[in-house]
Amino acid sequence: MQMLNRQKKSNKIIKKSHLLIIGSLLVFFGVIVLSWNHLLWLKDAIYSDMMLMISDEVQQEEIIENIPDVEVLPKDDENDNSSGNNIAPPEETQQKPINYDKYLGVLEIPRIGLKRGFYGTDSKYNDIRYNVTMVSGSSMPDVNRGNLILMAHSGDAYISYFAYLYRLSIGNDIYVTYNKVKYHYKLVNIYNVDKTGKVSIVRNYDKTTLTLITCTKDDSTKQTVYIAELI
Repeated sequence: MQMLNRQKKSNKIIKKSHLLIIGSLLVFFGVIVLSWNHLLWLKDAIYSDMMLMISDEVQQEEIIENIPDVEVLPKDDENDNSSGNNIAPPEETQQKPINYDKYLGVLEIPRIGLKRGFYGTDSKYNDIRYNVTMVSGSSMPDVNRGNLILMAHSGDAYISYFAYLYRLSIGNDIYVTYNKVKYHYKLVNIYNVDKTGKVSIVRNYDKTTLTLITCTKDDSTKQTVYIAELI
């Protein structure tokens, strides 16, 4: 009889042990299930932070100061020479056939039907009142990792050569011909900056870049920056 009681007590202890083990396993798996979403979130957060760190290493910012004042020009301003500067406009503003050979380079954007020559920074015709203007400090397309920066007015005036840049989208093609070589760029970024007399250019310094700047459509307080990379 005593032996039977001991066996029953032993069986109860074994059952309790089994229940304890099963309960512990259930709690363990429950914690895993409840923590899974948190672990996924943590993984995504770490990945995002790593990507931001990598991006910060690649994307850099440069400030271009003393840039020409780009504006949205109405039609009645297209022949305004009230500034008093005696620089005569080049022949193309007189509606004559355009000889692209006399330019330093030629900008083409098929998406908006734009083809326009531009002069070097040492030319008196590198003037935003007459042409697409190359900003001082720019590099031509044959300079590895350089940045060619071009500006022009928008609006309805004859000299508003960048009037339709707002129609561009990421991935559009842009071409620059220089020294009889045609360079192919892809638009990779578009952003707005405040009009303060200087422009912040954010680009990948490992890429040869083309930057286009003009006034923001329907916002006279801002300018829009278009970043394209050589492919």
